[in-house]
Formats: sequence, structure tokens, C-alpha cells
Amino acid sequence: MKNILPFMKSDPVVNVVRLQGAITTTGRGLDDPSLAAVLQKAFTKGSPKAVALQINCPGGSPVQSSLIAARIRRLSQEKNVPVYAFVEDVAASGGYWLACAADEIYADQGSIVGSIGVISAGFGLHDLIGRYGVERRVHTAGTSKSMLDPFRPEKEEDVTRLKGWLDDLHGIFIDYVKSRREAHLDDDPAIFSGEVWIGQKAVDKGLVDGLGHLIPVMKAEFGDKTRFRRYGPKKSLFQRLGARIIGDAIGTVEDRAAFARFGL
Repeated sequence: MKNILPFMKSDPVVNVVRLQGAITTTGRGLDDPSLAAVLQKAFTKGSPKAVALQINCPGGSPVQSSLIAARIRRLSQEKNVPVYAFVEDVAASGGYWLACAADEIYADQGSIVGSIGVISAGFGLHDLIGRYGVERRVHTAGTSKSMLDPFRPEKEEDVTRLKGWLDDLHGIFIDYVKSRREAHLDDDPAIFSGEVWIGQKAVDKGLVDGLGHLIPVMKAEFGDKTRFRRYGPKKSLFQRLGARIIGDAIGTVEDRAAFARFGL
């Protein structure tokens, strides 16, 4: 009836997008290409009063984090639709980057929030291959092309260069958080140290705006008759039938490793 008589008042609609898992460049987790169509629909379908992001993300690629967050902000401004983020178990590192794309951030009392830092980890295997008589042969054009080769001893100048990159990325992360949250953040340098806070302590630090869950917060904002529509990536028939079992298994291991950093 409301479609036939468009002048009749419709119940408010909040479109929901779930951001679950690590942020990757492999297509097995969260990335900008996979989320582009999902976010476009969430901001345009059904004239939503708001878009709500359900975030359960331990972080990942800084570039993909930036691209996804920028897309969310761009769509929010173009469509004049506010964004609310709701943290579940964790919004850390790149996950918090995504949360900062929202106009308001809410968390559960047990949510882990923060980890505003950058990390690079690997292995040094040169002693191992030497023990078994394996000779590493690498030929390059360019003195830095084999930088940080895990099968060669670490060079001080390579480590210095890597730390410079990490500092640059950390600075970009800090600038973004400040651009979105500076008016709320506590005056505490530890906020940008990679530390995390739980629930109310994250509120006290200004990392989130309050404790609350999606449905009650949105109904308090837009009324008890608020309806919710969920949007997410569609799986192909082959994916639904398990044609990507190996890839999905790898993705699961990657996710578990990422969440395990926070005891989850």
C-alpha cells in the first residue's frame, strides 16, 4: 500500500553491513573491491535513515583499510546518510580504522578496541638452511631488491629502512584517527602506542562514544518501528557448494591467527 501511495509515511530503515574478519589483499577477507557493491547498495537501497556497520575485525592491510573507510565516508557524504559503527569482539588496528569511518562508534562492554599501530613480522631462516647445506642464490639489479630476504642475515640498514616505512604508515593512521576523533580523544599518548582498551575504558579514552548494541541504539535514535535490512557479499553457486574449500580453509587459518593476537 505504501508503494502505491508514496505520500504515506514509511517506517524508518537502517541498512546494516557486517565487516567480519581480517582486512586482506587476497580476496578471502575484507577488501575494497569485494565491499564496493555492498556499500553502494547499503547507502542507496530503501532510502535508509542510517547505515550501521557491525565490526568484528582484528586489522590487516593498511591500504585496504584506508580504501574501505574512504569509500564509506564518500558514500555517506554523497547520499547524506549518517554512519554508526557497532564493535563486537574486536575493532583493532585496521578494524578500528574502519570504525572511525562512522559518525558514532558503540561497543559492547567486553569489546577490544584500539591497537593504533603498525606491525611487520617474519622469520630469519639463514641459520636453518646453512645447517642443512642449502645455498641461497639471489641475483638482483638494484641494491635494495633483496632487502629483508628471510634466508639471509638481517642488515642494519634494511631494518632502519623498514622502521621508517612503519613510522610513515603509523603517522598516516594517527592522522586519520585524529581527523575523525580528535574532539573526543583523551590526552594520552598511549592511545597511539598500539595499546588496546576494553569496553568502558575505550569510552573513557574517547575511542568510542558509548556502550550499546545495534538494534536498541538505532531504535532509540529512529523509533521503535525502525526496520533493518542487511547487505553483504553474495557467494557464487560454486562457493556455496564448497568449490573453494581450500581457499576458505586458508582464510580461516589467517583469520584465527589475526584474532588470536587479542586472545579471541
